[in-house]
Amino acid sequence: MRRTQKKVPSGLSRAASRNPELVIITGLSGSGKGSVLKALEDLGYYSVDNLPVDLIPKFAELTRDNPGIQAAALVVDVREGEGLKRFPAVFAGIRSAIPTKLIFLEADDQAIVRRFSETRRPHPLGTGRSILKSIRSERAQLAAIRGMADLIINTSKFTVHELREFIGEQFHGERSQSNLMIYVASFGYRNGIPPDSDLVFDVRFLPNPNYIPRFKNLTGRNPGVARYIRSFPQTTEFIQRISDMLIYLLPHYIHEGKSYLTISFGCTGGRHRSVMIADQIHKRLTAAGYKVKVNHRDIAAGQP
Repeated sequence: MRRTQKKVPSGLSRAASRNPELVIITGLSGSGKGSVLKALEDLGYYSVDNLPVDLIPKFAELTRDNPGIQAAALVVDVREGEGLKRFPAVFAGIRSAIPTKLIFLEADDQAIVRRFSETRRPHPLGTGRSILKSIRSERAQLAAIRGMADLIINTSKFTVHELREFIGEQFHGERSQSNLMIYVASFGYRNGIPPDSDLVFDVRFLPNPNYIPRFKNLTGRNPGVARYIRSFPQTTEFIQRISDMLIYLLPHYIHEGKSYLTISFGCTGGRHRSVMIADQIHKRLTAAGYKVKVNHRDIAAGQP
C-alpha cells in the first residue's frame, strides 16, 4: 500500500476551506486510477493507494479531525477481493460524516486490452483467463459501485497528460467553459454508432460523394470533396443550425455538471460527409472558445 503526503499549496481553494474533503477513486483496472490519484496528490490531497475497505472509516475520521489535512484521496478497487462487497455500506456511512466524492473510472474494452498489452502487466483478477474476460468480470463486480458514483469518467480517449489536466480542472477552481472537454467524432453507420456518443446526428441526407468516381477513394478532408459537400445549400444550413444549437446547449451542460461531451456525426461509410461536417463543427466550437478534439473513426475503412 503506497502512502504519500504533500503540503497543500497556498494557492489552492481547497486549502482555504474549513471542511476537509475525501475523494474515493475506483473503477476498472487499466482505466487510470493511479494517474488520477497522482493528479490529486499534486493538488495537495493526502493520498493513499489500495486502502483496505475496513480501514476507510478510520481514514475518513482522521481526515476530518486532523487540521493538517485539508483534503484526502484514496483508491479502492478489485485488489481488495471479497472485502469490496462491503464498500457500498462503508461508503454510505462515511458520507454522512465527511464531504465525500466517489469517482469511477472506466474505458472501452479495446482501450484497456491495449494498455495491458503495452505495460505487459497481469490483470488483478489473475492470468487464468483472457484479459477481455477479466475486464468483463470486473465490470460486473463493480456495477453496483459504479451506480453510486458522483463522477464517471471514460478515459479511452485521454492520454495520461490529458487525464491529469482534466482532473486538475475539475478539482481546482470554479467550473468554466474551458472545463468541458468536447469530442467531435465522425463514423459510418455500417460499422455501428460509437458507444460513448452523447449526441448523434445523421448526415446521410446530404448527397454522397462516394458515388462520384473521382471522390470515391478520397475523404471529406480533401478540399475538392469538401467543396462538393458544401456546394449544397442544405449543407451550409445544417452546419449553421447545428453550431448554433450546440453553442446554446453547451453552457447548460456545464451548469448541470457535465465534464465531457461526445458529439458524433454519421454517414454511410464514415469517410466523406461525416468527416467534413465533424471538421466544420470542430472548427466552429473551437472558435467559440471551447476545448475540442476531433476523431474520424472510420476514415480509413474501405480504402484500397
